[in-house]
Amino acid sequence: MSAQTEVIPSETARKQAYEAGKLAKRLRHQVGQAVADFNMIEDGDKVMVCLSGGKDSYTMLDILLSLQAKAPVRFELIAVNLDQKQPGFPEHVLPQYLTERGVPFHIIEQDTYSTVTRVIPEGKTMCSLCSRLRRGALYHWAAANGVTKIALGHHRDDLLGTFFLNLFYQGSLKAMPPKLRSDDGRHVVIRPLAYCKESDIAEYATYRQFPIIPCNLCGSQENLQRKAVSQMMHEWERQHPGRSETMFRALGNVAPSQLADRQLFDFASLGSREGAARADVHGWLAGNEGDNH
Repeated sequence: MSAQTEVIPSETARKQAYEAGKLAKRLRHQVGQAVADFNMIEDGDKVMVCLSGGKDSYTMLDILLSLQAKAPVRFELIAVNLDQKQPGFPEHVLPQYLTERGVPFHIIEQDTYSTVTRVIPEGKTMCSLCSRLRRGALYHWAAANGVTKIALGHHRDDLLGTFFLNLFYQGSLKAMPPKLRSDDGRHVVIRPLAYCKESDIAEYATYRQFPIIPCNLCGSQENLQRKAVSQMMHEWERQHPGRSETMFRALGNVAPSQLADRQLFDFASLGSREGAARADVHGWLAGNEGDNH
């Protein structure tokens, strides 16, 4: 009986190690594929890894470090955290973790907490303003320190969720792109976890035992629209496994001629025999607009 008792934990541990290895390999492959597909990282890049202390950004840093060691190009990684001066924030956690890992890092100290709590009425969601202030601080530091790419920890579910939020509440077909240039044109933002499922990231973070830091400012608040979309996606995936993957593939398989955006496809000239006829039609429509009122 004692011999059997010794064997079971050993087999369990081996199985867990095997599954963890498969998971790590899958995430490395997905991140590597996203980096290659969108040319996210190039030779000589200085990549600022935005580290919040959550599961997503820890996983992003961990996977990028493993890829950096074997990458065919040379690039620099620096982890950057914004200390927003939230009450009770454990300031020692990230510096201790990054020092132990031997990762270059910088902590930006900026009291955005006081600004957000002063400007946003009690009970209202703080996420939007908090996000803008945080982005501004990170972009400013990146510009001042020669950063060529800014890496954010958004995953596949974030990209899909944003797509549905824009579809349902903004009337637009857009999501979080895996790579973008900032509005001011000064920064290139990349999302290396774009192909990764949130459930895989959560499992990986548990396995790696990252020292997770919860967001006490807005992490406890409910973004009702995003929550509703998230619940919808989870229910779809429960009823139809693989649906999220299919929907995500659709974001990269767009047929402009099958939509209705006149900026993306020239519907007006499609099958048109002559420009004059088109002009006559437009004139007729303009002249009859008043008849509809």
